[in-house]
Amino acid sequence: MKNIIAKALLLASTLMLALSMGCRAQVSRVIDLPDWDFSRDGQSWQPVRVPHDWAISGPFDKKWDLQMVAIEQNGETEKTEKSGRSGALPWIGKGYYRMRLALPKGYKRAVLVFDGAMSEPVVSVNGREAGRWAYGYNAFRIDITPFVKFGSKDNLVEVHLNNREESSRWYPGGGLYRPVHVELYGDAAFSPWDTYVRTLSATRDEAQVEVSALLQGNMGKRGYTVVSLADAEGRVVAADTLQGNAPQFQTTLRVAEPRLWSPESPTLYRLSLARYEGRRLVDVQTVKTGIRTISVSREHGFQLNGVSRKIKGVCLHHDLGPLGAAENKAALIRQIKMMKAMGCDAIRTAHNMPSTMQMELCDSLGMMVMAESFDMWVYPKCKNGYARFFEEWGDRDITNLVKHHRNHPSIIMWSIGNEIPEQWSKEGVAIARRLQDLCHQYDPSRPVTQGMDRAEESLASGFAQVMDVPGFNYRVHKYYNNMAQLPQGFLLGSETASTVSSRGVYKFPVRVGAHNNNPYPDGQCSSYDTEYCSWSNLPDDDWQMQDDHSWVIGEFVWTGYDYLGEPTPYDTYWPSRSSYFGICDLAGLPKDRYYMYRAHWNGRVHTTHLLPHWNWSGREGEPTPVYCYTDGVEGELFVNGKSQGRVRKDPTSRLDRYRLRWNDVRYEPGEIRVVTYNQYGEKVGEDCRRTAGEPSQIRLEVDCPDHVSTAVACLVEGCDHNHDASLNADGHDLAFITVSMLDADGNECPLADDELTFEVSGAGEFKAACNGDATSIESFTQPRMRLFSGKLVLIVQSLKQAGKVTVRVRSAARNIEKTVTLRVG
Repeated sequence: MKNIIAKALLLASTLMLALSMGCRAQVSRVIDLPDWDFSRDGQSWQPVRVPHDWAISGPFDKKWDLQMVAIEQNGETEKTEKSGRSGALPWIGKGYYRMRLALPKGYKRAVLVFDGAMSEPVVSVNGREAGRWAYGYNAFRIDITPFVKFGSKDNLVEVHLNNREESSRWYPGGGLYRPVHVELYGDAAFSPWDTYVRTLSATRDEAQVEVSALLQGNMGKRGYTVVSLADAEGRVVAADTLQGNAPQFQTTLRVAEPRLWSPESPTLYRLSLARYEGRRLVDVQTVKTGIRTISVSREHGFQLNGVSRKIKGVCLHHDLGPLGAAENKAALIRQIKMMKAMGCDAIRTAHNMPSTMQMELCDSLGMMVMAESFDMWVYPKCKNGYARFFEEWGDRDITNLVKHHRNHPSIIMWSIGNEIPEQWSKEGVAIARRLQDLCHQYDPSRPVTQGMDRAEESLASGFAQVMDVPGFNYRVHKYYNNMAQLPQGFLLGSETASTVSSRGVYKFPVRVGAHNNNPYPDGQCSSYDTEYCSWSNLPDDDWQMQDDHSWVIGEFVWTGYDYLGEPTPYDTYWPSRSSYFGICDLAGLPKDRYYMYRAHWNGRVHTTHLLPHWNWSGREGEPTPVYCYTDGVEGELFVNGKSQGRVRKDPTSRLDRYRLRWNDVRYEPGEIRVVTYNQYGEKVGEDCRRTAGEPSQIRLEVDCPDHVSTAVACLVEGCDHNHDASLNADGHDLAFITVSMLDADGNECPLADDELTFEVSGAGEFKAACNGDATSIESFTQPRMRLFSGKLVLIVQSLKQAGKVTVRVRSAARNIEKTVTLRVG
């Protein structure tokens, strides 16, 4: 072993020496392309920075996506007017982007790489069409070598996009909403998507890591390739030298005492490939990866690194709330960290292919991923959906998905579809088998799944039996019948719950059951977390199945966050333009349900969360149920110091197995307080709610997720928290400021709905605001917004300069304001 490590260090030293001495040809280079001009009509242009979403500024209007349609997934048989199905934002239509690309001399090839373009992109270079793609969610590569001039600063790149009406069931956004870059290559180079790293086996003592790669271009006669793997500290832990000029090669590295990747310990390694011709370095490629094994079986369920675990996952659409579809690193970090703090360990990229940035962050932050592909195959769910392209493009899209993302250790399975209508047919069985085989061809290390919503039909046709992992969406009561017909011996809740709620809104009397047929006149859902859709159920129902049966390997909750579009159960209500399914609202603020999941999922911290708020003027003396979400087993509730009795969780009761409930509390102003206990009678936590007085002050809590390891960071000047984080002066970084209205005693005012205005000056600028209200049609990008249930989130973006940014929030009606200053550097 000492000889192997010594050899590895020597090889690494040789590589560094060659680089420092300049003994190399033109090695590959990647140039980001953020600066473009944009137009909706091809006539008037404005400069924009990519990622960019042309529609997010609105205005909201039902005319943008008004549809007469029956939503089959909701069990509808008659068409009705749907006014906010895809967000009520102006995403439909054409868009044009252009930029001048400077290409240095000395390179032989240039490849444009788009991580996603919405949609149907056609790319032209210097007036000639260079290539196109169909699917707006997939990454694609276009070799532009025949169309460019190396050494010129004036290569014109143009992208034409076309978003058709009724082509999406949710808000897709519009534009170059993910990053774009150009790759430059010399005489010989590694093909980026053909380098494949997989863990063959791993124990505490040793791991075997297989590496395969493909060289393109002109290979000389004296070529060899150095393959090395370095740990997080940069130490080379394994290496090999491969002689010869074969374009394809493969080797297996043995790593002693590997540090295995997991959500709890997301250790990454850096793989380096160096190609030499004699002493001349021709090309270098580096890949971040992780060492870990995954398996799923009848005997052990889902296993990561040989340890069985239940998947605690959420489904996420790709939009980032008030930022729209435009991808942003800080927003993604905030999203992932919020889910991890809840105890979530997996994300399903519903119902579309993920981005590179999202997967890199899941790798580094420790979040497992089900990477999904399609929402439809041949049979259309909406008039102009992906079904128009599937027969021609489906295999190519799956190929791109797998080859592009297969080196990410966070990805634990591929999903080839969601609620595919063909699941009842022989044709559907054949397609499922073909797509699954394609996934296995390019990545034999991971299982394949999909979300099926027609259990009886998919089982009768053999559709479910084909899958490596049979995934079922909802209808948890059918799991027993499903299992009787599944040779796999296990199943996954690929989409669960669809519980609906509005943050801080409570309805009386508390209603338990499907919400669809009895909507409320204000367009809101109750945050008692007992309302769901006709096809779905309570979180409690899924947990009961998972806790009681080893053959249920986990779940992916619909959804981790509210998202733009699909405002079920208010599809026909205006204004309503975003979902109610989220555990967090559209602004990223946790609903009560967040703490219900945290109490069940997060075993590292105690949770005690009390609801509802306690401002109910006019309900004096009326029954006002009080719930507590806690990891404790028992709690005692006090109203103004008077005990309402001890309540203990009841494993035989649907609503009391995972909740504490006091259903007959009579409202009186003042304070409610709960104290919770574990099974040994030891106190684990307490929480209280107080009746607030008139609003008289504003509180600002600042979260800059890109620069801290904690879930929330205060960057307010004078803050006594011990950290030195600051916003990057890169023009992209974001601070998320939670704005709350308080009374004179510092109690939150849950009914406050003041209109606030925002002023941002200095080294930052106002980016967006969101209050989480699905019925609000206030613009995200104007510096004013009403509070919803006493809160909203203000987003500030850094400029490309160091300094300070001052944020002023004001309620003109009450003549109160609050100012904070953040650091940018």
